[in-house]
Amino acid sequence: MKVLVDLNVFLDVEQRRQPFFADSATVLNAALNGRITALLPTHSITTLFYVLERQLNAADAMRAVNWHLTHFQVPALDHATLKRAAVLGFADFEDAVVAALAEKAGCSHIVTRNVADFAASPVPVVSPTDFLSLLPTP
Repeated sequence: MKVLVDLNVFLDVEQRRQPFFADSATVLNAALNGRITALLPTHSITTLFYVLERQLNAADAMRAVNWHLTHFQVPALDHATLKRAAVLGFADFEDAVVAALAEKAGCSHIVTRNVADFAASPVPVVSPTDFLSLLPTP
């Protein structure tokens, strides 16, 4: 099972956001344990660095980015994907790019805490909590 995991789920874990941390960490652990393949949106890498640099420092933020790049796939973001995102009818273009990336990569789901923002998604969208019931058994 291949899923695109929205940045908010990664940040739930990095920042230990409560009450979201446990379910988000379980989703990411499923990828680390090989139960699923998890993709991180391409454009989220720079945002991840920015947020973590402000919270920590540049060196620790870069270590976190490198760790994510080691453990999670990052789909290519190209002109065609951006054009596809532009016609999906989302209120938020960034969310449309996430949906277009998931579609292009052949993902079965998008995992995000902002499910309502993805009503126009061509790929099914679930929260981390709801995704846990979809995980393949080990």
